[in-house]
Amino acid sequence: MNITGMGTRRFGRVNWLGLYTLAGREVQRFTAIWMQTLVAPLVTAGLFLVIFTIAIGPSRSDVMGVAFTTFIAPGLMMMTVIQNSFGNTSSSLIASKVQGNIVDTLMPPLSPLELVLGYIAGGVGRGLFVAVPIALGVWVFLGIVPQHPVMMLAFIVLGSALMGAIGVVAGVFAQKFDQMAAITNFVVTPLAFLSGTFYSVHAMPPVLRQITHVNPVFYIIDGGRYGMLGVSDSSPWLGLAVVTVCTLLVIWVAWSMFRRGYRLKA
Repeated sequence: MNITGMGTRRFGRVNWLGLYTLAGREVQRFTAIWMQTLVAPLVTAGLFLVIFTIAIGPSRSDVMGVAFTTFIAPGLMMMTVIQNSFGNTSSSLIASKVQGNIVDTLMPPLSPLELVLGYIAGGVGRGLFVAVPIALGVWVFLGIVPQHPVMMLAFIVLGSALMGAIGVVAGVFAQKFDQMAAITNFVVTPLAFLSGTFYSVHAMPPVLRQITHVNPVFYIIDGGRYGMLGVSDSSPWLGLAVVTVCTLLVIWVAWSMFRRGYRLKA
């Protein structure tokens, strides 16, 4: 195979063929094991919804003018989306590094930015892969129809891109599976659970409320809730701006890591 010849098929400064191939590989990773990547998140989200509804729902008054079960449904969807986006990119990189086949990804004529975007595309694809059936389930069982579908889609894509980029950074940084587990348990999970998924930040003390507004995942959850229910704790436009800036910043960090070969080259 003429590897050099492949590198010339760039259609400008971007190797679209290589980028498409890498993104396609990342998508095939999770579609090949759809029971794990689709059914398992659906079951987990459904269990969360049932448990919170049974344990807390009857004793809770409406939150921001909507029933408690209705309030937490969009948050559960967005939390599932971002966790799967992070898991897709981080697991792909750490597995390649541990197995020693990361060189197969680094050798083709792909620039550092193209590598980063290829991995993130897989994370976004997996985020959409789980978002669609959850949104359908919420519509069927709770009768919730998205009030602002375009805004909801924007937050799903941006949230997946941000967490996918964070997964790339984590996958490059971690050298063993236990290091990745530590990042997931002590960074990603707290960010997801302390983001207003199960509560309105207006019910929190002022200090904790200010801390929550520093958490970019809060804006992802809040924006998804606005897109589905039309209610939010903050301006959805502010949320779009914050998530976009954070996404670009993390992509830059990931690009820097790939450009320097940080923890990628022996």
